[in-house]
Amino acid sequence: MEYKWTAFSVTALGSFMAGLDATVVLLALVPIAHDLGSDYVTILWVVLAYLLATTAFVLSFGRISDIYGRKRMYIVGFVIFTLGSLASGLAPTGLVLVAARVVQGIGAAFLFANGFAILSEAFPAAERGRAFGATSVIWGIASVAGIILGAVIVAFTTWRLIFLLNLPVGVFGTLWAYLALRSSERGVGRGESFDLPAAVLFTLGLSSLLLGITGGLLYGWTAPGTLLGLAATPCLLAGFVAWERSVASQPIIDFSFFRNRAFTLSVTANLLRATAVFSVNFLLVFYLEGIYGLSILTASYLIVPYAAALAVVGPFGGILSDRFGARRLSTIGLALQMVSLLALSRLTQTTSLPTLALIEMVFGVGGGMFWPANVSLTMSSSPRGRYGIGSGILNTFQNTGNVLSFAVSLVTITASISAPVVYSLFLGTFTGTLPAHAASEYLMGQSQALLISAALLFVALVLVRLTPEAASGTPRSTPGERPQPARPPVADGPH
Repeated sequence: MEYKWTAFSVTALGSFMAGLDATVVLLALVPIAHDLGSDYVTILWVVLAYLLATTAFVLSFGRISDIYGRKRMYIVGFVIFTLGSLASGLAPTGLVLVAARVVQGIGAAFLFANGFAILSEAFPAAERGRAFGATSVIWGIASVAGIILGAVIVAFTTWRLIFLLNLPVGVFGTLWAYLALRSSERGVGRGESFDLPAAVLFTLGLSSLLLGITGGLLYGWTAPGTLLGLAATPCLLAGFVAWERSVASQPIIDFSFFRNRAFTLSVTANLLRATAVFSVNFLLVFYLEGIYGLSILTASYLIVPYAAALAVVGPFGGILSDRFGARRLSTIGLALQMVSLLALSRLTQTTSLPTLALIEMVFGVGGGMFWPANVSLTMSSSPRGRYGIGSGILNTFQNTGNVLSFAVSLVTITASISAPVVYSLFLGTFTGTLPAHAASEYLMGQSQALLISAALLFVALVLVRLTPEAASGTPRSTPGERPQPARPPVADGPH
């Protein structure tokens, strides 16, 4: 087997494990709450803690990986994720589970920060779209498998098995990464150090944002804790930028990346798209629960067409991106998703389920076309030898969009219907259907949220059209360095 596909098999395993865990947890919130006696705040943070950790640390870990080697750090990611899964499966209380989910998120951040970078080194520029497209298949399959596996586990065994199933996969992934991966190019990070103050400022900034939004949802937007969290966020993030630009000698985010127009426009388009689409399936599950009266399990099954379409179209999107250009495929993908959101914004109390499934499929097709093309464009615009930083920036923008999208969806729905109803919809304990008046208010709020998302996709589409296509196929040298000829990674031995 060629090394590029060996490397893909390693990153695919990491992507599958992280993707599976993301969807399977959502169906286990009710038994977790009952078994551990946890309140809504704790259960909400079972989801948010993982999302926060992956978002806050992926940028820092991309930098660390460029310094100490991507193979080493990918293995560290497998180990930490596996230990976090063990701790999650054995958690005696809700707070311990939240802490264990943070550990899982830290491990996932190592995997996310290095996956694209490893593939970018292993695959030539002309074939990266195919590799990233195949990765989208893994994510799609993992999403579908997570829904199905979660249903089976919750119905017939214990929620703890959701986390404990990661143990054999994590052990195998650790060994396979050690045996199969080659080291990244040497000399890139020699003599460099990690910027801890910047990492702390960035993490605190995102944490205060989530704490402020959570406080607003639970205690009101004028509560002191809510105001403090929201006010601290811009100050901390501004401090992060100021430190990186003016003080840090070796910053974790190289702002010279943003001098590259293709890189800047592509990651910004990805941020807008993530903010627009991440919460869509949450809203649709709420819709199916509250309007149709379906259980959360049945409602989740109706999201499968999206994931299935993403899995089927992803590899073709990558191949077409390599052949016809990333900008063209990204444009088509965003246009399909924008049309889908406009259609979803017109959902009523009488919309048929087959119609909803069809819209979901088109939505997934658009995602399968955009995602591999956008990643290929972003990574090919990154300097060779700095793929870890490029991947970290890409994933940070992506995950920040996810955080914002998740928060905005909860805020929008809470503004339309009462908070207790939102909590029961989120946990899956809601029974029956919303009263006619409440259903009408919910649909209005959902429509407004989806129209905002469609507008964000339109802006992302404009940015994609402004992105230079020629940049997508040429690895670039680090600013200040002369271009280096492409060479295969050095074979790695025991550490």
